[in-house]
Amino acid sequence: MTSTEVVLAFVNAINRRDVEMLCRLMTDDHLFVDAGGAQYRGRETMRSGWLGYFSMVPDYTIEVQEAVADGPVVIVVGTARGTYSPDGNLDPADRWSTPGAWRAVVASGHVAVWQVFADNEPIRQIMRRYGKETA
Repeated sequence: MTSTEVVLAFVNAINRRDVEMLCRLMTDDHLFVDAGGAQYRGRETMRSGWLGYFSMVPDYTIEVQEAVADGPVVIVVGTARGTYSPDGNLDPADRWSTPGAWRAVVASGHVAVWQVFADNEPIRQIMRRYGKETA
């Protein structure tokens, strides 16, 4: 697979909330960088991270509008959306959407780096209604 195909497969696994496929597509020392710059390293760390995020936003999806590659680096531009669900219910009042960009570095057919660039304020506003302060 090309670097772009690997990254689009990663996005498809996110959109299906398929944590096992996400893990298969990550390098062992995978680096995740969130929109605030916090870094998380390792496939097993990210297995827990994705499981937690999908429990909080069970319909999280990335809509890809464009993907551009320069060798192993792929930039994806699009929209992230989902419903904040602290109680397991998908209340339309808790739905959010924001433009985003993602930077991936592919190594040997696996995603070595996944970096998020997005404004998290839409989900933060919803979380504050529930007394939560982080996203």
